[in-house]
Amino acid sequence: MGDFMATIAAIGRGIPEHTLKQSSVKQLIPKLFDFPQAEIDKLLPVFDHAAVSERQIVVPPAWFMGEYSFAEANEQYLKKALQYSLQATDECLMNTSYLSKAVPYDAIDAIIYVSSTGIATPTIDARMMNERGFRDDVVRMPLWGLGCAGGASALSRAYDWLQAYPDKLVLIVCCELCSLTFQKQDQQMSNFIGTAIFGDGAAAALMIGDQSSVQSFLLKGKPQVMATNSFTQKHSLDAMGWELTNDGLEVIFSKEIPNLVNSLWKKHVQTFLKSMNMHLGMLDRFLVHPGGKKILTTMEDSLQLTKDQLIYAYDVLKWHGNMSSATILYVINNWLLQEENKLGYHLLAALGPGFSSELLMLRWDES
Repeated sequence: MGDFMATIAAIGRGIPEHTLKQSSVKQLIPKLFDFPQAEIDKLLPVFDHAAVSERQIVVPPAWFMGEYSFAEANEQYLKKALQYSLQATDECLMNTSYLSKAVPYDAIDAIIYVSSTGIATPTIDARMMNERGFRDDVVRMPLWGLGCAGGASALSRAYDWLQAYPDKLVLIVCCELCSLTFQKQDQQMSNFIGTAIFGDGAAAALMIGDQSSVQSFLLKGKPQVMATNSFTQKHSLDAMGWELTNDGLEVIFSKEIPNLVNSLWKKHVQTFLKSMNMHLGMLDRFLVHPGGKKILTTMEDSLQLTKDQLIYAYDVLKWHGNMSSATILYVINNWLLQEENKLGYHLLAALGPGFSSELLMLRWDES
C-alpha cells in the first residue's frame, strides 16, 4: 500500500421516472409468469422477503405486457441509457452538496462507462460526448460484463489511472436498465428472483488525483481511496451473469452464491486486510453492493458484522432495488450525505459474475 490517494469528489444520480412499488410488482406476477396459481402463491413470499419497498424503471409497467424482440428492447436501452447517464453526469459535475462550484465538462480527462444490461457500439459515452462539452481527446474506457461488481471495479480502475496522472479528472458513469432485460418466456427461478429485486438506475462519480486543481472546489471533507484489490474465482462462470438467447439476456443466479460469499468473499476480505496490516475491528462502515437481502445477511454472518454497519446498502435496496453496477454509487452517496461522523476506515465491496469480488479501502480526510 503506497501513499497515493484518489478522492471521490462528487456523486450524481439519474433516477428513472417510473416508480414501481413492490406490492404492484406482486400484482403483475400472475400476468408475467405462466405458473399454476398454487405455484405462484408459493413463490410470492419471495417478494415480501426481498427487503425491497419500491424501485424505479425506465418504462411504464404496461410495457411488460407486450412482446418485444431483443433489438426492440435494446433500442429502448440506447435511448434511455443516454438520457439517464447525462442526468447523472449533470448532477455530479454541478452538485452543490459536494462542490463549491461546477466542474466544466471540458475539464474531464477520462470517462469510464459501465453497463451490462444493453449493447451499444459506439458505447454510450461516445453518444454522451455529442450532447455535452467534453473534449474530443478525452480517454474512453467502457467496461461491459462486470455486472454488479462494475461500479466498484470502475472506482478501482480510476484509482489506478490517477496514480499515473495525479493531476487528472476521471468521470465514472454506471447505467443499468435491468427492467429492459426481463424475459417473459423465461420461467426459471432466477428470473423470478430477479423480478423481485432488480431496478433501473444511473449514477456518476467524479474521481480526482491528489494534484488536481479541483481539490480546491471540494467542500470540507474528502472520501479517499487508499487501496484496492480484485479477485476472480476460476471455474465459477455459472454463479451469476447472462445467458444470451435469441430473445435477449436471461439472468443467471446460482443458489450457491451465499455459500460463495461465506467462503470466497470472506477470505478475500481477510486477505485484503492482512495485506494492509489491518483487521476487521479497525473498520467503521461496510459500503457494500446490496445484491439482495440474503447476500447482505450472509455478509453479516460471515464477518460477524452488525446490520448498522451495512445500513446504507439496506437503505438503497429498500428504495431502489438492485441496480447492478450503479447501486454502489447510490450507497456511497447516501453515506456521504447522511453520515455525520465519517472519520476512520471504510470497506467498499461488490460481487459480480466470474465469481468476482472487488474491494476498496476508503479513508475520510477532514482537511
